[in-house]
Amino acid sequence: MADTITFTVFKGDKSGSPKQATTTKPRQLSGDDVLIRVTASGLCGTDLHYRTDDMVLGHEGVGVVEATGPACKLLKKGDRVGWGYEHDCCGYCQQCLTGNETYCPQRAMYAWADRDQGSFASHAVWREAFLFKIPDGMSDEDAAPLQCGGATVFNALHAYNAQQTETVGIMGVGGLGHLAIQFAAKMGCRVIVLSGTESKKEEAMRLGAHEFIATKDQKKLKVSHLLNRLLVTTSAQPDWDQLLPIMAPGSSIHPLSVTDGNFVIPYMPLIANAITIQGSVVASRYVHQRMLDFAALHNIKPVVQTFPMTEDGIKEAMDRLEEGKINFRAVLKPQ
Repeated sequence: MADTITFTVFKGDKSGSPKQATTTKPRQLSGDDVLIRVTASGLCGTDLHYRTDDMVLGHEGVGVVEATGPACKLLKKGDRVGWGYEHDCCGYCQQCLTGNETYCPQRAMYAWADRDQGSFASHAVWREAFLFKIPDGMSDEDAAPLQCGGATVFNALHAYNAQQTETVGIMGVGGLGHLAIQFAAKMGCRVIVLSGTESKKEEAMRLGAHEFIATKDQKKLKVSHLLNRLLVTTSAQPDWDQLLPIMAPGSSIHPLSVTDGNFVIPYMPLIANAITIQGSVVASRYVHQRMLDFAALHNIKPVVQTFPMTEDGIKEAMDRLEEGKINFRAVLKPQ
């Protein structure tokens, strides 16, 4: 028997069109390493940033365990698992010891570490400690976008103590926003959705919104209740002069999408109303597992479009996402 195992991966390329390649790993797994056969992968907006990089793409993975290393204690062959943006941490620093390993100085994150692996692949090898069991009854296609998109919006609510009595604003009804609406509504919050036009009102209300505000060409926004919390899921910065008057004193703003440039906001309204700007990355493992359990309990599902996990299928999905033509989330399925 060969000492290594080779599996198919799809890497970014300077042309912008993903290319099929191979990655080799030792057949004999060490420590708590787990060999996973990928069954579904979400396509996240962050993946677009690396489509021209020489690295394996994808970080919203779901698959089936095929083999486990000698130190594995929880997983066994046949288990369904998912993984997200973080792959490893030191385990000993103050951030790790307090359950905030996503801020560990030695954290291993997508695109910054393990660039020879991703979820656009036939297989992957990850540490058991950074894998999450997929709840029974949740499909692989539904679970995949939750590994980053779902974890990101849930973290902004759960990790920062959203209360049922809050009014939560969701800016943008896209891949992140449509999940944020569902999570906030199922947590018992009043949910007010803000979007440029009325085009997504029906969908937002169906997902659980209580109120919908179209912001385009509006000098002054009118809401039934001031916002205690605002989740910004749009890639472009909103018009803060328009939004700050509907923020409650002591409220918080959570910018969740990744973009270049500086965060610029009016100074006086910020301090006059004690508004907090809360930065965050993806969920810690503790919050991530809670997110999956919460989604399963409340039947929270992403709206997905599926594409084949081939060079052409990945390129089509990425092109459509970049053009804004994906209906909420794209999911890649191995052929």
